[in-house]
Amino acid sequence: MIDFQYINCKTLPIKDSSKWLDSIILAEGKKLGAIVYVFCTDEYLLKKNIQFLNHNDLTDVITFDYCKNNIINGDILISIERVKENAKTFEVNFLTELNRVMAHGLLHLLGYKDKTKEDVKIMRAKENYYLSIK
Repeated sequence: MIDFQYINCKTLPIKDSSKWLDSIILAEGKKLGAIVYVFCTDEYLLKKNIQFLNHNDLTDVITFDYCKNNIINGDILISIERVKENAKTFEVNFLTELNRVMAHGLLHLLGYKDKTKEDVKIMRAKENYYLSIK
């Protein structure tokens, strides 16, 4: 089950995203458990970033991993304000950037990291691939 929740932001046109996200999980050889995407403000995500990760900076996504074996479970918090800014910065439309961030959070649950240059390169390649099949 993939659930979409909204905290202090408008509902987004992403109803068809569940099938796409599930297809990413299946393509990576895993099974869907329960994933909750929480769309929120910078302020909300910053509070969570400080509270849980001890980071005092804005970010577009935070992933909380509750996976067990090959069953993918987790919470993915996304700042809609950061996504809008990123879309402007990277000169892409909002929904394209939103899909990238949604895939990015999911890829973290699937075991991908982004701490080293090589990890970032792999993560970007996966994001680009899965965006191309949306």
